Amino acid sequence: MDRFNNLFNMDVLFNIAIVAVPALICITIHELAHGFTAYKLGDNTAKEQGRLTLNPIKHIDIMGLVMILLFRFGWAKPVPVNMQNFKNPKFGMAITALAGPLSNIILAFIVIFIFVLIFAVLPLPNNFWSMLEVFFHAPEGGIHVVSDLSPGAGVIALIIIYLIFVNMAILNVALAIFNMLPVPPLDGSKILFSFLPERLYYKLMRYERFGMIAIIGLMALGMFTGINIIGNIVMVPAHTFFQSVTSFFTSVVT
Repeated sequence: MDRFNNLFNMDVLFNIAIVAVPALICITIHELAHGFTAYKLGDNTAKEQGRLTLNPIKHIDIMGLVMILLFRFGWAKPVPVNMQNFKNPKFGMAITALAGPLSNIILAFIVIFIFVLIFAVLPLPNNFWSMLEVFFHAPEGGIHVVSDLSPGAGVIALIIIYLIFVNMAILNVALAIFNMLPVPPLDGSKILFSFLPERLYYKLMRYERFGMIAIIGLMALGMFTGINIIGNIVMVPAHTFFQSVTSFFTSVVT
């Protein structure tokens, strides 16, 4: 009963929300980039199935979203692409695959730049940074602890904006890195396989579903053993990217 009650306490719901909102934006842009690129290269499949949209509901894969909430990386519902509609099927598929991760990296740069403008350039309330420290050091992320200190609605709003921007930047990079892994059916495999002979290319593409099973298996292994292989591959460089780009933009604008 305690676990059930804890699921619905203020801090847990808050922490889910500040990840879920950026996650929905990240996966929507990612899949829209796939569909739009395919459309420009001659494939109307995504457009005909209503996937050229900013409506996140059209792009949600429940398992992939759960993985994002749990591990900070995951996947969306793949945009349907008929590569036979491309003039050069393998090349067109590779460009379409690249568009998703590339869109996330571009979005990450934009988000980090705005983040730096807000939190390194604009004047902030005197108690903002101290309240942010309280939040990070409280158990499970203590938005209720911050609220109990009555720092003011403006400070609480700024903390929420801060967390959403950080999560959106890191999730974008993590989604890009994860999808560039050369494991079918991830985007990296489609790019890598485009350099293979045509016969081998189509043969390997038939085994896409087994690659996803292996990925989910590695994630489950990490949950039960603490050996988070994919998490280390994805999240460590994602955080490094965020810190490096934030430092660069800060040095430019201050």
